[in-house]
Amino acid sequence: MQPVDVTTLTAIAAELRTEWLPARLEQVYQRDRHTLYLGLRTLKRRGWLMLSWHPQAARLCISDAPPRIPDTFTFSQQLKHQLGNLALVAIEPIAPWERALDLQFSQRPGEPPLWHLYIEIMGKYSNVVLANQANLIVTAAHQVSAQQSSVRPIQTGDPYTLPPPLTDPAPKLAESFDRWQERINLVPGALRRNLQKNYRGLSSALTLSLIAAAALRPNQSTDSLDASDWHRLFHRWQEWLQALETEKFCPGWTSDGYTVLGWGMTQAVDRVQPIIDRYYTSQLEQQEFVQLRHQLTQKLHTVLEKLRVKANVFQARLQQSEVADRYREQADLLMANLHHWQPGLATITLPDFTTEQPISIPLNPEKNAVQNAQALYKQHQKLRRARNAIDPLLAEVNAEIHYLEQVEAAIVELETYQTAEDLNTLDEIRDELIQQHYLNDPEYRNASLPTKDSQSQPHRYTTPSGLEVLVGRNNRQNDQLTFRTAGDYDLWFHTQEIPGSHVLLRLKPGSAPDTIDLQCAANLAAYYSRARQSEQVSVVYTEPKHVYKPKGAKPGMTVYKHERTLWAQPKQGEQLVAKRLKSE
Repeated sequence: MQPVDVTTLTAIAAELRTEWLPARLEQVYQRDRHTLYLGLRTLKRRGWLMLSWHPQAARLCISDAPPRIPDTFTFSQQLKHQLGNLALVAIEPIAPWERALDLQFSQRPGEPPLWHLYIEIMGKYSNVVLANQANLIVTAAHQVSAQQSSVRPIQTGDPYTLPPPLTDPAPKLAESFDRWQERINLVPGALRRNLQKNYRGLSSALTLSLIAAAALRPNQSTDSLDASDWHRLFHRWQEWLQALETEKFCPGWTSDGYTVLGWGMTQAVDRVQPIIDRYYTSQLEQQEFVQLRHQLTQKLHTVLEKLRVKANVFQARLQQSEVADRYREQADLLMANLHHWQPGLATITLPDFTTEQPISIPLNPEKNAVQNAQALYKQHQKLRRARNAIDPLLAEVNAEIHYLEQVEAAIVELETYQTAEDLNTLDEIRDELIQQHYLNDPEYRNASLPTKDSQSQPHRYTTPSGLEVLVGRNNRQNDQLTFRTAGDYDLWFHTQEIPGSHVLLRLKPGSAPDTIDLQCAANLAAYYSRARQSEQVSVVYTEPKHVYKPKGAKPGMTVYKHERTLWAQPKQGEQLVAKRLKSE
C-alpha cells in the first residue's frame, strides 16, 4: 500500500487550506479505533474531514459522511467537549519535512489558537494528539507510556514534543546541480538506494516515480549514468521541489496507485481529496476482504469436516441396523428347530424357511437354544430402535451440510475483491453465520474495521432479448429475490440438487421468454454454483409461487415443485460475467 509521504501530505494540506479555512467545527464522530471525523462548515459548504491513524493507511482528507451508528469512543467525546463550535483557523506542518500537521482551533479567525490537534502520519506510530494553548497534552488517540517508548512518551499532562529530528540532509531548491550530483554519487550504488539514503522526504513510491519520470531504472548504478541521465534526473528533482514550494500539484491515478506530481499518470483528477479517500478506502476494504474470506473459509471447512465425519458415523450405524431383520429371522429359525440344538454348540446350521439354503447361526455355548434365540430377538429390537433414532439425526446433519455447502458456494464465488459490494456481500455472510451460531461475534468482528450501514445488491445481467436477470450473491439476497422481489410473472432458476445462487428472470405481464433467454438465465445459475467447473449442469426453473421455505429452514434453503429442467453450460455463463466486468 502506498503511504502518505511528505509530498502527498503537503498537497492535502494546501488543498484543505484553500477550500476549508476558516471552518466551524460542528460535529466530532469516531467511526472506529483508527478513524475520526470532524464535521466542518464554511460559508460555502459543509463536509467531513477524516483523520485516520491506521498503521498502514494513516491519512487525512475530506470524505463522505460517517455511518449513523452510535459513537462510544472516549477520545471523540473529549474532542467534542474541548473543540465543539470552535473555528478551524490554520493547518500547518509541525516542522519542515515532517509527516505531521497542526490543526489550530480558536474562537474566531484572526485570534490566537486555543487548541492544537496534531495528526502524525508515521506508519505504525501514527497518532492524533490534542494539546491546549500551553502545548500540554490533554488527550491522545493512542497513549504511549515511558515503558513503551523512552524516546517520546505521549501522556496526558505532558508537554507535546516534536518527533525525533531526521538526520538526513533536507532537499533544497537552491542546491546546485554539481553539489547534488556529488552527494548522490559519492559512494556509487543503486540509484534508488542512494537517493533515499542521502536525502530526507523521499518515500519509496516517490523515488520510483521520480526515477521512472527520468527514464532510468531504480537498481541502475549511479556510476553508470551519463551526463544526460543526470540532467534529466535533476530536472525532475527540481520539478518536485518546485511543486512543494509553490504548492501547485497535479493529482491523478497511476497504474498501481496515485500521484500528486503527474508522473506516470493514467487518469488526471481535479483535486487531491477524492484520490486519497478512494485509494485508501479501497485498499483497506481489500485487506479486510482477504482476511475475512480466509477466516470464513477456514471456519466452514472445519465445521463441514466435523459434520461429514458425524454423517459417516450415522451412516455406518444405519447400515448396521439394516441387518436387524436377519437377527429376527435367525431367532425364528432357531425357535422352530429347538430339537436340533445340542449343549456346547458354538454354531448351528439350519435350512432357511423359504429357500431351504443352509444358514449358519452363531451361538453362545453357555446358553441353551431358547436363550440364544432371545438374545437374537433382543439384538433385533436394539438395532430397530437405533434405526428409528438415527434416521432423523442423519437427516438433520445432511440438511446442515447442504446449508453450509450453499454458504461455501457463495464464498467461492467471491474470489477476489472488485468493489465495495463484494465486501458488503461477505459481511452479510459473516453476519448470517453469527446469527446461525457458527461464529462467535467477538471472535470474528474486528473492532478496528468500519461497520457497514448498507445492504449488498445482487448481480444484474441482461439477456439477448433485453430481459433482466438477477443473481443472488448470498443467502440474504437469495431469500430477498425469491420471496420479496419475485413477481407473479417471473421465473426462478436453481441448479438441481447442487448448492448455488437463486436466479430470477424478470418478465413483464403477458410476456413470454424466448428459449435463448431461458438458456441465458440457466447458464448464469450454473456458473454461480458449485458445479462451475462442469461441462453441463442440470438447472431447474419454475414460477416463484411454487417455491417455498420449509418451517424453521435456514436462510437460502427452499423446496420447489412443478419444475422444468434445462441443461446449462457454465462456460457460457462465465462469458456473460466477463462481459459485465468489462463494462464496469
